[in-house]
Amino acid sequence: MAFIRLYEDSDFDACAHICIATLPPTLASSPAAAKLSPYLWTHPYTFLSPSTCHVLDDGTGKAVGYCIGCPDVHAFVADYQRYVTAILSRDVPMPDFSVREPWIVEDATATTVNPLALAQNAYRADWMLLEHKSAVTTWWRATMHIDLLPEWQGRGWGRRLIERFVDSVRGSGLDYGEGEHIGVAGENSKVVPFYERVGFRVVEGGEREGNIWMVRDIEKV
Repeated sequence: MAFIRLYEDSDFDACAHICIATLPPTLASSPAAAKLSPYLWTHPYTFLSPSTCHVLDDGTGKAVGYCIGCPDVHAFVADYQRYVTAILSRDVPMPDFSVREPWIVEDATATTVNPLALAQNAYRADWMLLEHKSAVTTWWRATMHIDLLPEWQGRGWGRRLIERFVDSVRGSGLDYGEGEHIGVAGENSKVVPFYERVGFRVVEGGEREGNIWMVRDIEKV
């Protein structure tokens, strides 16, 4: 029987698979970008904040979904070099920073995310988590990512994972401000109603970069 538990080191590959399997089209269409994606949106959180990372176990020990994140993005960025040293530099070569790469590249047939930009952002958590986001990160300091393999969606596990994450943030002892924020890719706006049903609301600002910012208040203990 499936159940929710804390992330374990043995879930590293399964969580990477979940991340890649649930990417939006502009990331999924580039094999190089897809391969890098867990190093931005999965592995940093499971390494630096394992106590606020939860997986859905299918009952056999296999992770088939997760809700992972951190209670305070500012503290997370300050600690990020530990992740770079232990995980990122082992698996992803440091990119050239002489020019800041554009996030999106276009050609005659497709619009995709630039793998070079992903690699740069993987090494610069301040770019990824704080830059141009003070409207949300100042007040809603926690952040999270939730993904479930398609066959596990629509069964109520998403709501339960989020509540487990919220409980762990509330009990973390860290300053999460007013609560948590998330960013939804504009191309994935279909998920906004789900987040609204579990307590999030849209705030202005994300549309400037083609995204949707949402926040959820978390009551203090």
